[in-house]
Amino acid sequence: MDIEGLKAIIIGGASGFARATAERIVAGGGAVAILDREESAGAEVAASLGGTWHPTNVLDFDGIAVVIDEAVDTLGGLHVAVNTAGGGKAGRTLGRGGPFDLDDFRAVIDLNLIGTFNTNRLCAAHMAEGDPNDDGERGVLINTSSIAAFEGQIGQVAYTAAKAGIAGMTLTMARDLGSLGIRVNTIAPSLFATGLTAGVTEDRAVNLTKDAAFPKRLGRPDEYARLAIAIIENPMLNGDTIRLDAGTRFAPK
Repeated sequence: MDIEGLKAIIIGGASGFARATAERIVAGGGAVAILDREESAGAEVAASLGGTWHPTNVLDFDGIAVVIDEAVDTLGGLHVAVNTAGGGKAGRTLGRGGPFDLDDFRAVIDLNLIGTFNTNRLCAAHMAEGDPNDDGERGVLINTSSIAAFEGQIGQVAYTAAKAGIAGMTLTMARDLGSLGIRVNTIAPSLFATGLTAGVTEDRAVNLTKDAAFPKRLGRPDEYARLAIAIIENPMLNGDTIRLDAGTRFAPK
């Protein structure tokens, strides 16, 4: 799928992976709708990219449907949706204070896994209404997992379960949507300079990335964006979870 003329919804687009991806899409001649929390920098980011701003919360499962409808109407269609919204809460299955709180576990699943599936199903419905390109393609869904899905560390049980769920549904969803010309791929990053790690000291970054093969540093948001663009442009990339990790394998802690 060509970037020129592309119409994309970027969920979590006010910062990090999603913002970098939005910047590359716009630089390539595409248009973006930025979806993020009300308190984020979404309005400023959208303005800087000539895009549109749509405040929302992925945990508002009904409300985000309305926001996606509005975003698609503004774009005049939908070819790509990139979802980077997520987060976790640390805790062992059984810690000193007792079993991991079940409500906290559910909250992590809701934010990461249920939120991702919800936006995917809604965006896919809009993509299916569009005209296919010469290759029969109508859309691309790009989701965000983590290498914690495969090597979850001690205290990451909820986050691991959620991110493993995203990776696990990728091929099945691609098969579900293949007859409609919609592809589904997931990116599983290691530690990147986004969110809580964006401000870590150089010494701390060296310690965090010591187990990487190369390069031994935090990833950069634009490196995620470059992979997202490659996924969009290459129609043979489908149903896969792609590790973006510099050869890192998480140790137990």
